[in-house]
Amino acid sequence: MALVYRDPGEYTGVVGGFLRPCLAAGARGLVIVPAERHARLRAALGHGGEALAFADMTSVGVNPARIIPAIEAFAAADGVPARVVTEPIWPGRTMAEVREATKHEALINLAFAGRDVQILCAYDAASLPRAVLADAHRTHPQVTGSDAPAAGQEFAGAGRIPPTCTAALPPRPADAQATTFAGDLRRVRDFTARQIAAAALPASRAAEFVLAVSEVAANTLKHAGGRGMLWCWQAAGEVICEVRDGGHIADPLAGRRLPQVDQAGGQGLWLVNRCVDLAEVRSTSDGTVTRLHMRLPGNQAVAAGPGRFAGTRAV
Repeated sequence: MALVYRDPGEYTGVVGGFLRPCLAAGARGLVIVPAERHARLRAALGHGGEALAFADMTSVGVNPARIIPAIEAFAAADGVPARVVTEPIWPGRTMAEVREATKHEALINLAFAGRDVQILCAYDAASLPRAVLADAHRTHPQVTGSDAPAAGQEFAGAGRIPPTCTAALPPRPADAQATTFAGDLRRVRDFTARQIAAAALPASRAAEFVLAVSEVAANTLKHAGGRGMLWCWQAAGEVICEVRDGGHIADPLAGRRLPQVDQAGGQGLWLVNRCVDLAEVRSTSDGTVTRLHMRLPGNQAVAAGPGRFAGTRAV
């Protein structure tokens, strides 16, 4: 269910009404929302708030593909219902992040079909663009709060991704550096490391980014004919690498599920999403584009620019 709220009182009232009966009935509760909301929710829930697990969405969900695995890990206890509150889109998200968070919202009902997990997803109607709220209606079977569903904005169905999230990615800059690869991951790693060197990423972050690009390229070599193209460039507040190949990823939840202990293969995209701040994937019968983003140091202080919500800052 989506909560489209207008003020803090409405927010805490609906969230409290969602969680209290569930906790009283023995359900486990998880709240993944921006940390600035935690104190207000704890106060509103009173004694019941002590039974909840809290996590900061701006950390857990900076890459929206990490949210479903976080909920799966929490809800793993057999026979115990789970009730979860999330807020995956907040002012300050880049448009690329909003697209991936909206895709997450479209897939979450598919991911938890048949399981005793209820999820309430909050949207700040006073701060978010109308297009984001319209997609919230399309990705949730129930909507509550100040904004009633408008005509033409009904739930599209579990796993039905809005067109805004499946359209071609924005074009690369003309000065993006490129290379081809075929059978040699060392070439991919060396090229990526050279291209991101000027970004001054901390050593651990740079290593994770190179690993992520290498994992995507490894999938190309194994599943997409063994040849691909790689581009790297620096944008406002981040570095970006893009891999294109002739393969097709059929599973919309690829990289968004918690791997099983005995799972053989299929963990590459999951690892990629653990390493980078955002992974955008567009896959059709004509091929796959995977665009990876890593924030630069100090990005929290970058002023809003093209593609960001007006009047906000990067988060």
